[in-house]
Amino acid sequence: MTQELSPEFSTGSKLIRLASRLEQHYDLGSRATQEMMIEEAKIDEELPYASAAPKGHECIRSYLNALDGSPGVYRMLGEKGDVLYVGKARNLRKRVSSYAKPHGHSPRIRRMVASTSSMMFLTTTTETEALLLEQNLIKQLKPRFNVLLRDDKSFPNILISYEHAFPQLRKHRGSCKEKGSYFGPFASAQAVNRTLNQLQKVFLLRSCSDSVFESRTRPCLLYQIKRCCAPCVGFVSTDDYGGLVKEAERFLSGKSSGVQEQLAIEMHKASADLEFERAAALRDRIKALTSVQSVQGVNPRTVYEADLFALYSAGGQACVQVFFFRAGQNWGNHAYYPNTGSGAEDDEVLEAFVVQFYTRKPVPKTVILSRQPANADLIQDMLSRKAERQVRIIVPIRGEKAILVKNALRNARESLAMRISESAAQARLIDGLVKILNLDGPVNRIEVFDNSHIQGSNAVGAMIVANREGFLKSSYRKFNFKKNEFRPGDDLAMMQEVFERRFARLFKEDRDRMAGSWPDLLLIDGGRSQVSAAYEALAALGVAEIPILGISKGPDRDAGREELHIPNRAPFALAKNDPVLYFLQRLRDEAHRFAIGAHRSKRKKAVGSNLLDSIPGIGAVKKRALLAHFGSAKAVGRAGFEDLKAVDGISISLAERIFGHFRDRE
Repeated sequence: MTQELSPEFSTGSKLIRLASRLEQHYDLGSRATQEMMIEEAKIDEELPYASAAPKGHECIRSYLNALDGSPGVYRMLGEKGDVLYVGKARNLRKRVSSYAKPHGHSPRIRRMVASTSSMMFLTTTTETEALLLEQNLIKQLKPRFNVLLRDDKSFPNILISYEHAFPQLRKHRGSCKEKGSYFGPFASAQAVNRTLNQLQKVFLLRSCSDSVFESRTRPCLLYQIKRCCAPCVGFVSTDDYGGLVKEAERFLSGKSSGVQEQLAIEMHKASADLEFERAAALRDRIKALTSVQSVQGVNPRTVYEADLFALYSAGGQACVQVFFFRAGQNWGNHAYYPNTGSGAEDDEVLEAFVVQFYTRKPVPKTVILSRQPANADLIQDMLSRKAERQVRIIVPIRGEKAILVKNALRNARESLAMRISESAAQARLIDGLVKILNLDGPVNRIEVFDNSHIQGSNAVGAMIVANREGFLKSSYRKFNFKKNEFRPGDDLAMMQEVFERRFARLFKEDRDRMAGSWPDLLLIDGGRSQVSAAYEALAALGVAEIPILGISKGPDRDAGREELHIPNRAPFALAKNDPVLYFLQRLRDEAHRFAIGAHRSKRKKAVGSNLLDSIPGIGAVKKRALLAHFGSAKAVGRAGFEDLKAVDGISISLAERIFGHFRDRE
């Protein structure tokens, strides 16, 4: 499968070993296999390049004799071994030979070919497998000439959990491992929260956690405002609650009219039986159900389960609007702005986007596209294999689906225009900041640092990133402090640890500064002492050339009177109405927001933690038995070995482990 392509490829190389492994276990639908292939293909120390080798089309031509017509994946590498481009081919020799020609290329391809110093190849059995491997490598290696999906986050779902006799209705994000019914994806957390808010009014299902449910002795506020039927205190039977669960599942499955009709029948019957309170409650539920249907937006008649992708490009940038249709309802949309790989054509952008989008997301029955992508049949085959059922890709020309595409394209065009306008404004502000600070080079990446804690407890360091287009939320990082020798609340020591860990990672992952992950400016929420500490930390790390700017609240901590601090320079202030000052305030406030959020999350986790959680072998059932027997985790820690053995479900070995755990803590 993998061929000997140049003298740099030895028969004992990683790629040869990878080939034999693939022959034994060749199922690219398996995520484990994909990850294995990616990790093998990422090995840097065996990249076949040499600085003295020819570059450009001559370099590419030198590989042709070693290639045959097999499908596979190829990588173009720069002088330092950096990956310029990852591509797939049905026929490797034919595809590579097209790059070996000195003429007839687009400006983007000409730049890519001219920068190529070496290539790497991996053959596959089919072109579909090559497509899967190509897109996984692109997401891992992030070549600058490839189309790359950015902000690839998971989408929230609505979950009706079956882990309890009275199922819980709640928002869920992540893998669907918990037992229950999942409905989604929704385009945003706001869309889920809005729908859940209305569903509570209609179906009165509980939203509280199991621990809260078990501890209730009287109804909570949600019962008082008619958003829960209070199963926690026995106000509804298991069978009646199960009926509400089935109604909710029917509605979320697209059978809302049937639910509405049933509620209307029950309301009229209650009214005829003179049960006016029950009739009024059913009337309110019908109103809430109508409200849910209205906030779902445009609900198409002919689209039951589909994702719609609409691509609009202008000025070398692109926007893809993704609409989610489930159960005949519009569950929102999300705008993406993929990296177009220095000017890829629209059909190539759409192909790469769709394949990368479904790398870790469920595939619907139908995928609706605004235009024909490159290799549409190949994409359909790949998605069908991933979903293990037939998936249709359609590009509608007329009818309701075409109208939906037209509306999505309008949204994409307006979103891209707004982003381009905001990017231009952001670039002007950054240029203004460069001028004010009198910096030598351009600023493309700003990293902002802040700490958050309460008297040193639950301390968290935070870093946010902004570039000339806006905030890069995928690059945000939080730091849980590992050193224990500094004094609680010592912001300077915390900052020093954050810088040490941040730049240690940069040295490890991008020592040559080729990936664009190094900052051009560091912004710190702090005054002269914080800036001096940061400068000393950077000097010790050997990166003192990176500019540092501190922003402090100034006199009376008054917004608009902030002082700016630069190493070896007196503090200064900007005019109160200076747009650059507003820009710096926005950066600082975003870092502050992110740091506080991370701190609150850590504090909440610490408050909700239990001393028993850290003992191996103690699950929910045994923990409940221990707490029921002793009353609290502290009482468990004080209990003797004989007392622990007396608890139902606690074996002698487990009692020894619990007893030893608390004695070790002491």
